[in-house]
Amino acid sequence: MNINAGHFFSIQTEAAFNEAALDVFRFQAANNSIYRAYISHLKVDVEGISNYKDIPFLPISFFKSHSVVSSNQPIEITFRSSGTTGQITSKHLVQDLSIYEDSYNKAFELFYGKADDYCILALLPSYLERDGSSLIYMVDDLLKQSSHAKSGYFLHNHEELYQTLQELKLVKQKTILIGVTYALLDFTEQYQIDFPELIVMETGGMKGKRKEMVRAELHQLLCASFGVKHIHSEYGMTELLSQGYSKGDGIFECPPWIKILLRDTSDPLTILSAEYTTGGINVIDLANINSCSFIATQDLGKIHGENRFEIMGRFDNADIRGCNLLVQ
Repeated sequence: MNINAGHFFSIQTEAAFNEAALDVFRFQAANNSIYRAYISHLKVDVEGISNYKDIPFLPISFFKSHSVVSSNQPIEITFRSSGTTGQITSKHLVQDLSIYEDSYNKAFELFYGKADDYCILALLPSYLERDGSSLIYMVDDLLKQSSHAKSGYFLHNHEELYQTLQELKLVKQKTILIGVTYALLDFTEQYQIDFPELIVMETGGMKGKRKEMVRAELHQLLCASFGVKHIHSEYGMTELLSQGYSKGDGIFECPPWIKILLRDTSDPLTILSAEYTTGGINVIDLANINSCSFIATQDLGKIHGENRFEIMGRFDNADIRGCNLLVQ
């Protein structure tokens, strides 16, 4: 079976998503040895599944212990999750970087427009200080597309960031500040700016640098410090090739090639149908064609209507890693 990954990005209807998800499921069940062994252990009849909600989800922990790939293509890049010293981290063996690039570019354009319309500032010290970050790969590309003279990274040089924001505010330049949560808080302890048009996008996570905070408290503090009405957020992880975005209040939306489902916390094979019920987050990411598109994450969340969801926290003893894992 040959699957054109580019086809996923034009999905518009539930029926089209279901058809594509079933094609990917059958492809990965046949070609991904780890996923095949997992669904065989569950005694799943692959051909008997006719709806994407019945597809088994691979526990995300398999990315720590196995090479989760669905073809014999060469590996172009290996993305690795962050982790504290001694922690086993996940690895995502990416065989076609062009799919990842299409995915994040199309999602960014869907929610924000063209990158070259913005000045993009990145405050991501913990990501820059390690190798293999999928977030840094994406931000690098967005910075190049921005082409604005002031676009770039700010490691710990908060004074320079503050001056840059002041200059951009004066000329009314559309600006996005992407920052890891603890670094944004570090900045606000020294500087405040009233820049209502600024988009502040936190990627979540204290990375062991600070005590975890309740999202509402964090966003209130950041809103006051930057003079904005809402704090935006990005939801992504090493094991996926797509992102969701929140434009405020912690409610994320996904592009059409992603679906978020909830599983019962006491019965991981049962999918919950009720909205606003808390459950484990399962993600279908059709862009992840050469790995596994059906991932049971360690995040807890709620569904808020079609492809809108909220992250409530993490399962007990789950690693604190990835993007946007704030305590709710």
